[in-house]
This record gives sequence, C-alpha cells and structure tokens, in this order.
Amino acid sequence: MQKNIFIEGLQGMGKSTLLQRLSKRLPEYRVYREGDLSPVDLAWCSYMTETEYQQTLGRYPDIAEEIRQWTKQEGDRYVVAYTRILTDYPGFHKDLEQFEIYNGRKSLEELKQIVTKRFQAFWKSKESGSLFECAFFQNIIEDLILFHQLSDEDIVEFYKQLFALVDRDSFLLLYLDSEQVEENILQIKKERCDEHGNPIWFELMINYLKDSPYGRQQGYENASHLMLHLKHRQALERRIIREVLGENAIIVPARTEFEELA
Repeated sequence: MQKNIFIEGLQGMGKSTLLQRLSKRLPEYRVYREGDLSPVDLAWCSYMTETEYQQTLGRYPDIAEEIRQWTKQEGDRYVVAYTRILTDYPGFHKDLEQFEIYNGRKSLEELKQIVTKRFQAFWKSKESGSLFECAFFQNIIEDLILFHQLSDEDIVEFYKQLFALVDRDSFLLLYLDSEQVEENILQIKKERCDEHGNPIWFELMINYLKDSPYGRQQGYENASHLMLHLKHRQALERRIIREVLGENAIIVPARTEFEELA
C-alpha cells in the first residue's frame, strides 16, 4: 500500500524543497501544497456555506467561472482555493480571507469539528499515495497555540483523538528537525525579501505573533520572542511525535539533500 506522506517542521526547515524532490521521485503521488484544494488541510482556502458561496459569485461575476474552477463542494460547504486566483478585483483576496478557518476565525469547537470531520472523511475514503505540505501540524498547532491558547497537554490530547481516526498502515509523517532554529530562520529571512531587500516575510511573522491573543498575553513583540514561540512549537511537535505518532513518523535533518528519502 502506498503511504499518505505528511511533511512537517518549522518554517525555514526545507519542507517545500523536500516536497518538490519527493514529488519528482514519486510521480504517481498526488501533491497537495498549502493553498491547494486539499482533502485534509484548509490553509489559504475559504470554507463557505452555500449562501456565502453564491453571494461571493454574485459579487465577482467577471471571475465567477474561475472561482468555480477553484472550488470543491464538501457536503453543504464550499472550499475555494482563492489564493490560486489571480485578479485585479480590489479587495478580492481580503474578502475571501474572512471565510478561512484559521487565525481564530472559528471557535475552538468549530475548528476541532471541521478538522476532525475532514480527516475522518479522508481516511474513510481509503485513498493513498498523497504528499501533503503542512497539513498535519503547522496550521492547526499555530491556531491552537496563538488564537485558542490551549495548553500543551490539551493539544497533545487533541492529536491523540485525531490520530485515532488515521489508518496507520497508510500514514507517514516526515518531520524536518534542527537544533539551529535561529540560524535557519535568519537564513530564510534573507531569502524571503522583496525587490528592495526588505525582510517582508520576517516582519509579517513577528506581527502575526505579536497581534495574536497568545502573543499579546505573553507580551511578545520582537524577533527574540518569535524564536521563543518557534522553539516552543518545535518542542510540542516533537512531544506529539514521541507520545502519539511513534513509529509512524521519521525525524529528518533539516535543510539537507534528502537523498536517503528519495
């Protein structure tokens, strides 16, 4: 049986690189990057009721067909990969952003219900042979920490419940890990600059942390606080691997050539 492979790790660890290399070596696998119409993750996607969806089509008649092309219906909900749509409509992406499930836009119970429902449906489908980027840890854990302010123990308990839905014979998580968190983040800070050399990505990360309920509670406001948060998240993800995933996860040295996995 082919595995469903989930690639995880902190920002700057090389997830996209690993995904790209594995996709070339495993051309028969379906690839789901952040923002795609994924069966399990909803990063950078709108999650709408039928009324919300129809109203959106009405607001943007000139690109309604393109919106439909990037839409997947799931029961009574419509998932729109809106960041895949290039348009000059003023405010289009900001408008559809309001229908995402992360960044505190759903209550804790709503978030858990949506994530659990979609994972359950995927594993019931018996599908295998997919590569997923950031679909198991990153977006979910960031939301649980920063916006719902769950304790580590509560997050571990949630993952025990989520992993209970998984067919372990077809699940594999590759976790990109490094003790050099600060060095890796500073490297990606240099790589993700605008045309004028401004570290836009790094500034967005700090502001994202600073403006979250958790960040405000902790008094976080600068780069050193971002490193504290990321190291905390890494420790939590390592704990989930130890206590929940066990042999269904492989720790991979970050920012390597990945040849042994290809």
